[in-house]
Amino acid sequence: MSNVDIEIYVSQLINFFESNPNDLIELIGNLQKEEFYHKLREKCEENYKKGEDIVLTKNQIIDIVVELKIPELSDKLNPKQVVEGFIQKTKFGDIILN
Repeated sequence: MSNVDIEIYVSQLINFFESNPNDLIELIGNLQKEEFYHKLREKCEENYKKGEDIVLTKNQIIDIVVELKIPELSDKLNPKQVVEGFIQKTKFGDIILN
């Protein structure tokens, strides 16, 4: 595969989302679609450099959307801190807030 394959794949994704704008809005909400397309292209190029398939997996697309929606937390997100944020410590013991 080459950069031509990446361009073809990304242009097909863009054409799909341009033809189905409701699907794009459902996926990324009010985010900038050009930034989303740019991140898709970067991830495809990253896969190509690693020797992996350029076709993005569902998880990779979800990671891109999360990264765009929560940019300040994407690098700092620690699952342990997230869970501990829902635990209230009292003199009677820990209470899980849900």
